[in-house]
Amino acid sequence: MKSFSRRDLLKSGVMVPAVAAAHSMGPLANAMEAAGEQAAVPQSAKETAPRKPYLSGAGRERLLLDFGWRFHLGNANDPSKDFDFGTERAGNFQKTGNFLPAGTGAFDDSDWRAVDLPHDWAIELPFTNDPALSSKGFYPLGRKYPETSVGWYRRVFELPATDAGKRLTIEFDGSYRETMVVFNGFYIGQHSGGYDAFSVDVTDFANPGGRNVLLVRVDATSSDGWFYEGAGIYRHVWLVKANPVHVKQWGTFVSSKVEGDTATLSIRTEVGNREKDARTVRVVSSILDPKGTVVGSSPSAPMSITADKSHEYKQEIVIRRPMLWSLEERNLYRLMTEVRAGADVVDRYETRFGIRTAHFDAEKGFFLNGKPVKLKGTCNHQDHAGLGAAVPDAVQYYRVRKLQEMGCNSLRTSHNPPTPELLDACDELGMLVFDETRMMSSNPEGLSQFAHLVRRDRNRPSVFMWSMGNEEGQANTERGVQILTAMKAVSTELDGTRPVSIAPTGAIGTGGLAVCDVIGYNYMDPGAEAYHKAHPEKPVIGTETVSAVGTRGIYVTDKTKGFVSSYDPYTTTGRASAEGWWSFCNSRPWVSGGFVWTGFDYRGEPSPNGWPNISSQYGILDTCGFPKDSFYYYQSWWTAKSVLHLFPHWNWPGMEGKKIAVWVHSNMDKVELLVNGKSLGTKEVKKDSHVAWDVEYVAGTIEARGYKGDTVAMTSKRETTGSPARMVLSADRQEISADGEDVAMFAVEVQDAQGRVVPITDNEVTFQVTGAGKLIGTGNGDPTNQQPDKGASRKAFGGYCMALVQAAKKEGSITVEATSPGLASAKVKIEAKAVKLRPQVDVWEREAPVGSGITGLWRPAPGHEVTGMMAFLLGGGASIFTLRQDGSTLTGSVEGGSISFFGGSDAPVAITDGKVDGDSVSFKAGTSTYKGTIKGGQLELVKTIDLGFLSGLMAHPKAVTGERPAVGPPPDGSDPSFDMPDISGPPSVPLVLQRAQR
Repeated sequence: MKSFSRRDLLKSGVMVPAVAAAHSMGPLANAMEAAGEQAAVPQSAKETAPRKPYLSGAGRERLLLDFGWRFHLGNANDPSKDFDFGTERAGNFQKTGNFLPAGTGAFDDSDWRAVDLPHDWAIELPFTNDPALSSKGFYPLGRKYPETSVGWYRRVFELPATDAGKRLTIEFDGSYRETMVVFNGFYIGQHSGGYDAFSVDVTDFANPGGRNVLLVRVDATSSDGWFYEGAGIYRHVWLVKANPVHVKQWGTFVSSKVEGDTATLSIRTEVGNREKDARTVRVVSSILDPKGTVVGSSPSAPMSITADKSHEYKQEIVIRRPMLWSLEERNLYRLMTEVRAGADVVDRYETRFGIRTAHFDAEKGFFLNGKPVKLKGTCNHQDHAGLGAAVPDAVQYYRVRKLQEMGCNSLRTSHNPPTPELLDACDELGMLVFDETRMMSSNPEGLSQFAHLVRRDRNRPSVFMWSMGNEEGQANTERGVQILTAMKAVSTELDGTRPVSIAPTGAIGTGGLAVCDVIGYNYMDPGAEAYHKAHPEKPVIGTETVSAVGTRGIYVTDKTKGFVSSYDPYTTTGRASAEGWWSFCNSRPWVSGGFVWTGFDYRGEPSPNGWPNISSQYGILDTCGFPKDSFYYYQSWWTAKSVLHLFPHWNWPGMEGKKIAVWVHSNMDKVELLVNGKSLGTKEVKKDSHVAWDVEYVAGTIEARGYKGDTVAMTSKRETTGSPARMVLSADRQEISADGEDVAMFAVEVQDAQGRVVPITDNEVTFQVTGAGKLIGTGNGDPTNQQPDKGASRKAFGGYCMALVQAAKKEGSITVEATSPGLASAKVKIEAKAVKLRPQVDVWEREAPVGSGITGLWRPAPGHEVTGMMAFLLGGGASIFTLRQDGSTLTGSVEGGSISFFGGSDAPVAITDGKVDGDSVSFKAGTSTYKGTIKGGQLELVKTIDLGFLSGLMAHPKAVTGERPAVGPPPDGSDPSFDMPDISGPPSVPLVLQRAQR
């Protein structure tokens, strides 16, 4: 199912240059028309066959295919629990078009659960205390857990008749992990890899003007990583329609060269021709600035593209006074590509991009648009509290904003290609991205994954460097030289504007690591300094540097509870010292910056503790996005915001008279600490440092006063609180979009009667959502909490917990109420605002007729299925009868009745000659005749079918009379290759139907 071989990736296409100076232009359509007129279009002599005219317009549609799915767990070992996948009776690979009963429209999926995408079934599973599952967060996935490691998805949808003649493709942004696709009963293919986007062309198997069934089996038995990865179709799915001549997926690339007040855009466009003959094709490229004004346009020279081949066009457009993309001003341009085949406009394709410069200097670090930028980065996995890996788009933006609050300006997509919506957020909000592939290899799979990453993300202004892998021991060797050289060649061929690097393990710049344009290092500050002295000409970056390693709100390490103290444990460089690393990094201009492990806590890899811990504690924010104390260290030195953060809390019963370390993270000039109003003195705040006192505990108040010069600029207090008394509920936004996708985050604070957050509490909080939304998950950041993520309740941890609420597709109010025994409840209302839904495939539901008599949906009753040779010949798969009784007349349709071992159509067959006479019922559907009676709530029928040429094979000839030899041919002359009873006349089988809901 991959699109490229290694040879294909390294080929260079014929480039057709065309240069057009840009200037202010009118509306886009006029600009493209004017540009198109600049190039003559000779008619190819090969284009002689008559061709179906194109529809008006360009014909391209990209429709969201997320809503209206059905889901059911399968089984990796037992076919009888895996919808007969792999068994002879289910068809499978034996005959084309008859792959699985579950792939038919008539299949009964009433016991499948309704779900929308993205969907992660792993987060719904119970935690299992198996040490082998530790790195995955103790979710039962893998060879030992076949009953929870396979999931099936079904989506039925209709295609309009006007789609005939178009190329129809289904694009999966990501599915974990082995994904098999079946469409209308036809096996399409299988994709391996949990993060690599892939697509399937279903044109030849589609039913324009009718119903279509998409069946997907996802097997999460194997692993890509050593961290929580989820299971299922956890990213978006799209239905893409295009004319046969069209821009290929990710087929455009815009790079820019900025000199003075001019930017020269180099544009590459890959166009494919799926017609039956050659087409003469030209491309008209137009540029829209961030305000939507056309500022440049260029036509290509016409080229003849052979059938089933593609061609890459090359153009240049000059932009005067470009608006550059930066962290502060996220100016985004659009390339509008118009493809013209002969006189027809056959495709329009939009590409968003930014104009900016980026480079590394070995002595001065990283530069964006000619200005030095220290990379203040974090590594991040993709899961979130309450959601697992199925993260809605709005939560991606929430996460980026949270990172930006502490001054983070870059992120590393560890250790895999990210979902496109995370990059959307980075492009729009201003976050640089170190974009990482999952498989470091020069095998076809590894090169294909990397090629897909580069092709997909090369237009993103946020992406400043490619990562070829993470902590791969082979990268340090001579074999690594060959592997990384081949991967770098892919980047050069498909991009050529960004450097490549890798996050290494235990080495800097040795073996294959030397292939990198920028030398990365993990947790080796002294080693990086030594490398720089030996190789001052090579840029250096901390690809993975340090961890927060702490439990939010916890200040005493207790392995029995699974908690780690939040104090930064060292003041010198080390894996667990924020202060040590940043002091090193910030004092050396040649260090371009680095990426902290990690921005957010994540499921799995529960270091340093095992069970009952189910998530890591490396993050600067917990799994919900609640900040830990180290958040404020970074905020102090990564932002211009005034910061004064005092900790720990001041609830220490039983610790009276004992020393408590009191720390302040601040960027004030100096800080004074007071205990119950008594000053313990003032301390100067050194750059990239903190201030601290050892204080004898006494209940009351500690207060920090931050000074600018000799003036108090800020104060911060911690008070000994009373018992929990109430909750305060707040939403991150007061209005969200009523699109079925948008999400608001509702944070709960547990407070005492004086309105102070109680830092030590585990009150059980229950959420109830009413109105135009639904609860989709909860969390609290506790690395040991094993409450269901999809439940309605969550214990408060460190005074906080959270609910995630998703809007419906209707406008109105969404009310969230939080209740807890013994506490005053809290309620918040936000609005879901009506918006235009993005283009999407309509949700399909089978019409269930309502009326008198036997009107309704009917299916074969359990235990009365057709089996054996009759099922082989007559069809023993799923079937459904849609009956409409009007007096004595019966109409409707039968689905699935004509599918047998040899295949057959899944389309509904109209009922003819239908009659109801008292309790007697009779009707025809295709070649089958049904007769029987109504008995109680069932229909007892006999199905008779005309088998055509098979009838003669099944009937035994009459035995020949007279004397026969003792040894010889069969006396009746029957065919010995068929072992079946004598059937004289059309075969028939009993059939018992019962009412069905769907």
